[in-house]
Amino acid sequence: MSELKNDTFLKALMRQPTDYTPVWMMRQAGRYLPEYRESRKTAGSFLQLCKNAQFATDVTLQPLDRYPLLDSAILFSDILTVPDAMGLGLYFEEGEGPKFERTLQLEVDIQKLEVPDMAKLQYVFDAVSSIRKALNGRVPLIGFSGSPWTLATYMVEGKGGTDFLTTKKMAYARPDLLHHILETTAQTVIQYLNAQIAAGAQAVMIFDSWGGALSHDAYIEFSLNYMQKIVAGLTKTNDGRKVPSVVFTKGGALWLEAQAEIGADALGLDWAVDIGQARQRVGDKVALQGNLDPAILLSTPEAIEEQVENVLRSYGHGHGHVFNLGHGITQWTPPENAAAMLDAVRKHSQQYHK
Repeated sequence: MSELKNDTFLKALMRQPTDYTPVWMMRQAGRYLPEYRESRKTAGSFLQLCKNAQFATDVTLQPLDRYPLLDSAILFSDILTVPDAMGLGLYFEEGEGPKFERTLQLEVDIQKLEVPDMAKLQYVFDAVSSIRKALNGRVPLIGFSGSPWTLATYMVEGKGGTDFLTTKKMAYARPDLLHHILETTAQTVIQYLNAQIAAGAQAVMIFDSWGGALSHDAYIEFSLNYMQKIVAGLTKTNDGRKVPSVVFTKGGALWLEAQAEIGADALGLDWAVDIGQARQRVGDKVALQGNLDPAILLSTPEAIEEQVENVLRSYGHGHGHVFNLGHGITQWTPPENAAAMLDAVRKHSQQYHK
């Protein structure tokens, strides 16, 4: 593998000194970019983008080609590749998002669930290898997966963005069934992320998109405990380098102290928490990633610069901060506004690293 020319992002995750605050954006390759929309049109569908290594490579690199100030690439894929490989039949309905042909609601179906052959996900690992080669050491590559709880909600409900009542009913009435889904999924994710690392991912992130929907005790039992298992099972070094891990629970600010204890190197923060207060709460246990409200990118360059300054000022002096949005960039973001954010981070962050 080629020598890494910019390792600022990896250093920040390990709380090592950097000259500025590194930055990347969740969903940085996506619908807000006209070049992405062209690629999707050519590919024919979102799944075809994910399952073709060349398409996945092209769209992963598009934001880097447009924005030279980005400090990391992230694999272009989807968290639902895992339940798809587990036999649930992923498909996308225009305007309605992802759905599954089969759900896990009957005990007989749940008991049949098992860790799939990773060969079913080879297209993801091929994409990782292809992207690493194309990056040629430019910036690090992030691999990722959904958390077991988040994946389970899709597997039980059959779609995303619900009130999760079927999954929660199972959690309270038949926790044994939900734990079987979560344990099987956690073991799958460990293999999945380790295969991404073997293929060239230099950091990995676990997206717990729906953890914030849980009660306090339920979050610990059904979400955090399984992310801890995954972190413990991850490959820790590859290519002679440490492979840092990031966990991100949207709506998870209530549990930052507990998250900081599970062994991950960094915590992602959504926009609802003050990053300075989060830093005080977790101390020097982990790095922090975040946490600008993505909606600010719909406003003006002046307003964006002001809010970037606020986040940087709140985190304060020292290392261990990766600047990011508090969730994925929205599809209506003007690309020039993303550029304004990146410019502002580079311009204003250097003073905090002297």
